[in-house]
Amino acid sequence: MTHAQESARKDMTKKSTTERYTLADLEKWREVTDDVDPPIRLGIFGDPVAHSLSPHMQNAVLRACKIDMQYARFHIRANELRSALRFLRELDFIGVNLTVPHKIAAFAQIDEADKFTSHAEAVNTIRLRDKELIASNTDGEGFLRAIRSEFSVDVRDLRVMILGAGGGTGHAIAWQCALENCERLVLVNRTLEKANALVERLRASFAGPRVLGPLARLEAVPWDEAVLRAQLADIDLLVNATPLGMNPSDFSPVPARLLAPHHMVFDAVYG
Repeated sequence: MTHAQESARKDMTKKSTTERYTLADLEKWREVTDDVDPPIRLGIFGDPVAHSLSPHMQNAVLRACKIDMQYARFHIRANELRSALRFLRELDFIGVNLTVPHKIAAFAQIDEADKFTSHAEAVNTIRLRDKELIASNTDGEGFLRAIRSEFSVDVRDLRVMILGAGGGTGHAIAWQCALENCERLVLVNRTLEKANALVERLRASFAGPRVLGPLARLEAVPWDEAVLRAQLADIDLLVNATPLGMNPSDFSPVPARLLAPHHMVFDAVYG
């Protein structure tokens, strides 16, 4: 490969790292990407998706490993997911990641899922196998590793509160907490019915004896400052699983005045 060709490939990779494709692009994918080199065979579906750092991270790894393909952003709205996945089955893709708002909705569209994903009923990774969509979810394991790495503690020893428990990330982290048999789990969601529904699915995992006196090991509570203040007195780890933080102008999901020195905080949002 000549220097000019290598420079052109680098420019194309840089473009794919910043460009956002759409459902309309997927429909005419071969035509749209005919001159793209190396080919785009990986990506992330979301709405919004411009904030995602995944292309920067994934393309850096692909280049370092000398893997001849690219990873790109796809702006796919909620009502476009079914069509996007249908197009994906017919294209030369290896797979995609999913972010807001697709993680729960995608579960109904896949052909096969691993055990954890089936429990969580939320998907953040889809790979293609003979035109079938094979789902997995790395949110729970990623959360677990981050807590061990940053705080040198195991989730099983913690009392955990999850903000935004009704979303896909919240589902995955809640199930990971259940699998780790954490001491206590409090689910918070603006739509309380969603948190209550998740509590019912998790209840069997928290059927053991209470070790915290009269406190329930598992419960859903409304998103109310007075309620949060009371609950946080018996919480070690606070998890933000809401989309708040994607935009620099977003307000904090919890007022700083409610946090105490002993609280650990895990923010699932990056950008």
